[in-house]
Amino acid sequence: MKILLTGANGYIGTRLLPRLVDAGHEIYALVRSRSRIKIPEKFQSQLHLIEADLLNPSSLLKIPDEIDAAYYLVHSMSYSQKFSELEAASAKNFAERLENTKAKQIIYLSGLANEAHLSRHLTSRKRVGEILKMGKVPVTILMAGIIIGSGSASFEIIRGLVEKLPVMIAPKWLKQLTQPIAISDVLAYLTLVLGNPACFGQSFEVGGPDVMSYKELLLNFAKVRGLKRKIFTVPVLTPRLSSYWLFFVTSVSFSLARFLVESLINNAVCKENQIQKLFPRKLLTYEEALQLAFAPIEEDWVPSSWKDTLSGSTLNPDLSIYVHVPKFGVLSDRRIIPFSCPVEQVQKRIWSLGGDRGWLAMNWAWKFRGFMDKLVGGVGLRRGRTHPTRLKVGDALDFWRVLLADEKNRRLLLYAEMKLPGEAWLEFEIIPQRNGGTLHQTASFRPTGLWGRFYWYALYPLHMLIFMLMAKRIAKE
Repeated sequence: MKILLTGANGYIGTRLLPRLVDAGHEIYALVRSRSRIKIPEKFQSQLHLIEADLLNPSSLLKIPDEIDAAYYLVHSMSYSQKFSELEAASAKNFAERLENTKAKQIIYLSGLANEAHLSRHLTSRKRVGEILKMGKVPVTILMAGIIIGSGSASFEIIRGLVEKLPVMIAPKWLKQLTQPIAISDVLAYLTLVLGNPACFGQSFEVGGPDVMSYKELLLNFAKVRGLKRKIFTVPVLTPRLSSYWLFFVTSVSFSLARFLVESLINNAVCKENQIQKLFPRKLLTYEEALQLAFAPIEEDWVPSSWKDTLSGSTLNPDLSIYVHVPKFGVLSDRRIIPFSCPVEQVQKRIWSLGGDRGWLAMNWAWKFRGFMDKLVGGVGLRRGRTHPTRLKVGDALDFWRVLLADEKNRRLLLYAEMKLPGEAWLEFEIIPQRNGGTLHQTASFRPTGLWGRFYWYALYPLHMLIFMLMAKRIAKE
């Protein structure tokens, strides 16, 4: 089959893509920026990239008419207050374009929205499904609650809370019920409904075999990890206070924390089980899903992570517009350090910066800057990195975003996503020589107004020390 896959570089799409290719399908992957998706060589004969924006109807004309089915795996938890309008417009444009193709099915992964009063996020997801169903192409909707898998937002939030806090003071909403499902089971359902006429025009609620409260969700995680944890619920934590609490303790942005807390007002439990009648299969329990999620983490190979998506970022999805560091009106700190050790050794140190390893110089200062960033609503350092030594365009790296990770030409370019009175870049480049090479490290800052210049010069002595030490330790023998 010829399949259109939207959200191909997102958390679900990244994992679904190889399954579809292995099944022999020809995939048309729709992405907003080609630079953010890397095609394995073994996929190249079956995979075609389409660079388009669902908010731009004319760009969707690139979608071929000959497709047989399409996956709609797009949603937003952006900073925009108009996210529901944006999601609705995207769905409308998509449905209208699909009407003019030969597609016989749209498969949409939505949230579990079977309660009378829904959060803004779940209301928007439900509305997207309704818009897709208004089109002429039959729609299959899978509605899932908490998805458990390495790198999923839900999993990483649970992990952050349980592993960091031996005692938790939590809101009363932790008594609400949920039905978590393993990512492997979600992917299985997404492939099983493909091309099945019995699924056309149908909606299915999908959940694992366990129904538990959010409190039990956390305590069972602690049990699996061999940790002793105490949770006390109090009635005084308002949704806003709860959002701040989640924001500071975990790696999520405030916007994502707010959406998640709002969703806790609802039970996320399946009220029907029709999909099991169509596709009887043994689903993983919550504890089995957790154990499976930790396997790639322990092997340092997480296929995809929520934090590498740009849905909650203020950056333009086309990261190439940030790659060219401006020359005028820019303040910079440049370090040129010769070295005689192997080039590969220096390059490995650069590609391993951040995350658990830190930044090689004055890590306490980096952590303090991350804490201050959190205080003003920034991303902070808690995002870490998805893999300890590998980087690709679009990856989150603490409070930076990877713009360029050119291993062949030994150049790494990062763009700051922290709260700043301006824009900041951090660039590393290695120039090989006969015996060793030269490291070029440049921190660039384009200030906004007088406050931006004050910020740079006020912190310059500290920055100068940090960047000098970091460059020397990267290039040390």
